[in-house]
Amino acid sequence: MICLAGNFPALQVGNQQVAGYDASWIDEALARAAVASNRQDFPFIDEIRDGIIHYLENRCPLRVFALEDLFERMRSMLRKIGCHAIADHLTPLAPPVTVSLVGAAREAGNGYELGFFKLLSKEIDTLKLAGAEAIHFRDLEECVQLLTSGQRSRRKRQDGEQLRAEIQAFLKRLHKQAISAKGKLTLILDL
Repeated sequence: MICLAGNFPALQVGNQQVAGYDASWIDEALARAAVASNRQDFPFIDEIRDGIIHYLENRCPLRVFALEDLFERMRSMLRKIGCHAIADHLTPLAPPVTVSLVGAAREAGNGYELGFFKLLSKEIDTLKLAGAEAIHFRDLEECVQLLTSGQRSRRKRQDGEQLRAEIQAFLKRLHKQAISAKGKLTLILDL
């Protein structure tokens, strides 16, 4: 089931908003909570997911819904039907989040690559704490252009290529660190 942006509220995940999401992350969050509470045989995941989707589509008055508030509502629903253990183990899990690299580049300002990488790290940490496990990054070219905009064209091209490679290496390194720490974080650079 895919949630279209016009029918469902956007989800606020950290500083980002997610629209056009599917429902698989709800299934995964419920399945993880069931396993954590030793209820691998929990049969109501589909029904609970469908109830959540129905609420989001038909009854939610908000245009933007904080992910943590949605999960608190889910916990409340689980407690009402007698699934206290699963509710206690339910932790926020976000649908895949897409982040434009342009925001961090604008905030850092041109020529401030170190600031850009600090801001990007902070954004990733914020999203991870909010429940994001899959983060897509976009607008690499525009980001590089913003960060190198004050330079002459020949130096700009060389520095741009180097900066592009540094951003790609930075995201790959963070992704590998998450894997080696057995974390559930996937960082994807959409080119």
